[in-house]
Order: sequence, then C-alpha cells, then structure tokens
Amino acid sequence: MFERPDGGDNAILVHIDFTKQHNIEDFTEFKTLVVSAGVYIEGTISGTRSTPDSKYFIGTGKLEEVRLLVQATKANVAIFNHSLSPSQARNLEKVLQCRVLDRTGLILDIFAQRAKTFEGKLQVELAQLNYMATRLVRGWTHLERQKGGIGLRGPGETQLETDRRLLRGRIEHINNKLDKVRQQREQNRNARRKVAIPTVSFVGYTNAGKSTLFNQLLNEHVYAADKLFATLDPTLRGMHIPDVGKVIFVDTVGFIRHLPHDLVEAFKATLEETASSDLLLLVIDLSDPEYRAKLDQVELVLSEIGADELPIIQVYNKIDNITGFQPKVEYNDDGLITKVFVSAQANLGLDLLRKAVVERLSKGIVQLKLKIPFARGDIRSKLFSLGAVKEEHMLEEAQAWVLAIRVPILEIQRIFAHEDNSWQDYILD
Repeated sequence: MFERPDGGDNAILVHIDFTKQHNIEDFTEFKTLVVSAGVYIEGTISGTRSTPDSKYFIGTGKLEEVRLLVQATKANVAIFNHSLSPSQARNLEKVLQCRVLDRTGLILDIFAQRAKTFEGKLQVELAQLNYMATRLVRGWTHLERQKGGIGLRGPGETQLETDRRLLRGRIEHINNKLDKVRQQREQNRNARRKVAIPTVSFVGYTNAGKSTLFNQLLNEHVYAADKLFATLDPTLRGMHIPDVGKVIFVDTVGFIRHLPHDLVEAFKATLEETASSDLLLLVIDLSDPEYRAKLDQVELVLSEIGADELPIIQVYNKIDNITGFQPKVEYNDDGLITKVFVSAQANLGLDLLRKAVVERLSKGIVQLKLKIPFARGDIRSKLFSLGAVKEEHMLEEAQAWVLAIRVPILEIQRIFAHEDNSWQDYILD
C-alpha cells in the first residue's frame, strides 16, 4: 500500500507548533517514528503558527522554505508531524513536487512493516484502506495492480468510481474475515471464563519495555527491541502461579499519542483482549522525561476501548537508567500494591511485581473443609495435584474423605466447572 523506492526514502520533516492548540505533537517522538519507519532524514523545518492554513496547512512563506529544501536535498517525501486533510495533502504535493505523508500515514506505514501474522496484516490493511478512501482522487491504483484493470470497469464508470467500488469490496471482505477472528477470540475468552483462567495484559506507551518485561517474567523470547511498535501482534502465554493457578499473560501493541482512529477500529479484535482482562500491568518508562504525559495518553486509549475500569498495577520500568533508584512498591488506602518500580532489562524488582500480581489475583483464596465421597476420588486427586490439601482424614461411616484445603477460589471453580453440584455443596458443616 505504501510503496518505497528500492533505495529507501529520503525525507524532509515538517513540524509546526500551533499556539492555539492544546494537543501539541512531540518533535522528538516524531523523529523517532520516522527513523523507526526506515526513512533517512535529509532535513527538518519547524515553525510556529496560531492556526493551520486551510489550503496548505502551513503558510506560504514556510511552504516555499520546504519546497526549496526538498529541491536542494532531492528528498522524495515530505512528512508532516500532523494530520492533513486530503485536500491539504494534494495541494502540498502539487507545490513540493514530491509525496506528502502525514503523521497518521507514517504510523500506518510502521504498522505495515511490523505486522507478521495473518490477522495483523488484515488489521493493518483495513486501517490503510480506510485512511486511503478519502485520498482516492490523488490516484489510488493498488487494487487495480493486484487484480488487473481490464474487465473490471462497468459501463460509463470512471476510474475513480471503479477504484471506490473495488475499495468498498476489499474493505467488506477484510471486515468479514476480522469478524470471524473476533468470534474465535470471543469463544476462546468464554472457554477461559468457564474454567476461570484469569488474564493479565501488559499495556503501555510504545517502547516502554512491555515485551522485555513479558520475557523476563515468563522466561519467554518474544521479539523486543528499542524502537517504536516493535510488538504489533499480541502474544498469549500461560503460566502457573502459586496460590493462583494457571494465568494467561498477554503482550499487546503499544499505544501512542493521537493513535489513529482507523487503527483503533481495525485492531478492535486485539484490543478486546485487553478490555476483557482481569488485571492490567500498565508499563511506564520512568526514565522518560515525558512519562506523565504519555501515561495520560495511555489512560485515554484505555478509556476509548472500555478498559479504564479494570484493576491496574502501574509498573514503572527502566529504573536502572536513574542513578540510585531502587526497586520498591507503593500501596493504596486498602493496602493493595498499586505501583511497582522495576527494571526489566536489569532484572530488578521483578519479585515485587510477581508478589503484586499474586496479591491481586489471589484475593479470592478460601480456607475450608470439604467432605468428598469415596466415589469422587477424581476431585480429591485434583485438589492434591494443586497442592491445596493441608490435612486429610477419613470418615469410614460416611464413606468420605475430609480435606482441609487452602485454594484460590478460581481453582476450585475450575474443578467444579462441569460438575452437577457446586463446590459449596461439599463444604463440611
């Protein structure tokens, strides 16, 4: 969808601070995004305006400055750290005589590079198609090259109308496939709910260290790198935790300020996994001077996907980059751990994080005595396999065992999930 010459792209970056806007973009993050996309930066243009120009987004003086720099450096693309309207992009391309890409298009390009799974590629393509739908007039021939133009055009139909028709058909086709993915994910979630397997999702700003933390906690080897959106496709792994039982951990795509709406929509199937979690580990790069603003952006996205009311532990990562900072935890008024300070890279404080996860997930631990009939040795065996049995004796006259157990309520619910009787029916009065 976003094509590059074989030699790569050489870009001029344009960043404008608008004095009458509150949501100012970060220029440092913008450059990091461009580098993550594999683009060589030929030069940068910055400036200040009160409001965007309706025709060119930037003023005519600044436009001429960009045009001369593009001409001098022979750059083949101008990338704006803002969202451009289709008409603004067209007008800029006419003057600059090169491709023009806005912030949304840049993020979509990075996602297109990172997507590895079939589902991930579908989600990215859907977001790209929705983004490109309003830009067809600039000449969109992606599907024509894919399917061939001859024989596809209806009588009296213009090329633009043909492209729009093909576009709508492709979007509908992808949506149908993603609906099946959502249904499969929902079935998997329902199956986990039936056996009461809790889900813990790693969320946070892109490049906060989620994948590194995921690897350290679970002894996994998912891809982790010091670049934006290193993780795009979600990874689910199961792990047995003492006093809790089996837990599913999910490594998710990172968020970013002003995450394109089309991406949020396209990745709904993935984001639903986060929204249905039992616990969120919100990973924050404490060494980042902008971490508070980025935390606000993450909380905004969580609110958009309906995950802001879930239990959250804030995990402040990369403390090894701060001189003298030691691992620690902070508690709320109820005595629960709400903040953990760690370094995934240096393996510092991870024991504290494990303790916090166990604390949140094991609040439902029960201690009681069960009377299990001799005929139900399978239930007794399952309780022993969990290490839940603390004492046992037999009641010969009642043909039953009496078991003193200490077990997470989640585990005992799993054991009796497919039984006719509830576990409460076996409690010894």
